[in-house]
Amino acid sequence: MININTTNFQKNIMDYLNQAVIYKDVININTQNGNAIIMSEEEYSGLMETLYLMSHSKTADEILEAMRENRENCKEYDPAEEW
Repeated sequence: MININTTNFQKNIMDYLNQAVIYKDVININTQNGNAIIMSEEEYSGLMETLYLMSHSKTADEILEAMRENRENCKEYDPAEEW
């Protein structure tokens, strides 16, 4: 995370926006009224999807259970396989 003040952000706005988009950096801009965060749309969308999925307890439980599963017991994905 990059922490900057508003003056520095204003002087180098394009550089900071590119840092967020290209390098997935999160920019924390310090103001007198509080802080603001800048992040790429891709990172934001991923965060929102994660929050959505984890807000449903059944889905969250299934995800957490799958994360605990031993990967050696998992079957490799085959797109030709019928479900």
